[in-house]
Amino acid sequence: MDDNIFNLNNKICTNTSNLLLEIISDLNQIINSSQDNIIIKALGNAINKMNYIINENKKSLEIIRNDISKLYIKLDKKIEEVKVNIINNQELNFPSGKYIGQVINGVADGKGTFYFVNGDKYEGEYKLGQKEGKGIYYFHNGERYEGYFKMGKKEGKGIFYYKNGNRYEGDWRNDKKEGKGITYYQNGDRYEGDIINGTPEGKGIYYYKNGNRYEGDYKNGLPEGKGTFYFVNIGKYEGNFKLGKYEGKGIYYYNNGNRYEGDWRNGLKEGNGIIYLNNGDRMMGDYSND
Repeated sequence: MDDNIFNLNNKICTNTSNLLLEIISDLNQIINSSQDNIIIKALGNAINKMNYIINENKKSLEIIRNDISKLYIKLDKKIEEVKVNIINNQELNFPSGKYIGQVINGVADGKGTFYFVNGDKYEGEYKLGQKEGKGIYYFHNGERYEGYFKMGKKEGKGIFYYKNGNRYEGDWRNDKKEGKGITYYQNGDRYEGDIINGTPEGKGIYYYKNGNRYEGDYKNGLPEGKGTFYFVNIGKYEGNFKLGKYEGKGIYYYNNGNRYEGDWRNGLKEGNGIIYLNNGDRMMGDYSND
């Protein structure tokens, strides 16, 4: 406790004792005197001294109260520091591995590290014994996940680094890639779009390293539905896809100005179609494997 508090306490006691003695003397004058002017003067002195004691002690006691409050805050912080140091060093052992970190009521809660018997390691936040919040999971095969967890599973935004050099950045749900995301492939390709159950599904764009690009519908990881495939320096295809190939009705625009409109099967022109030439001519017919 600050020395200032002890000094104030001594000051209060000393001042109070002296003034109380003077007040007693004034009261004795009132009792023993028959003269009105002496009685009035003594009574006034006693009242003034009593008011002085009250006012002065109020100021001093307020200072003491403030100092005690400051000391309480310091003590509370010190207690928290000691508490954190204690809970940070707790160790829990399980059949699957060992946990070292913050523990509340016997379970992992706060920040900690779990060392798995298979060589995996997790560093991050826990809640009620489960991975929850932000963390990093290191797989023994060299792969790594950095992001958010909920109830022990990957949930929210996260990045997964694959051992083959691929990388996924995006949404996770119930331990799987799901939502919006970007997959960077080690060969330089890139996919951006919808993900369901870990694979492209919905709307997406695939950028090829050589400059080609597909934009459109996906199903089970492959272009399927409506889409456009852009070829560098060749042309583009607009139409239907199935299992990643042109299938159904579609239009192919050549960079030289020619255009084919018609049926496609297994990625090739097959069925009825029309070729529009850049000179204005056109050819209609039944095309097969072209």
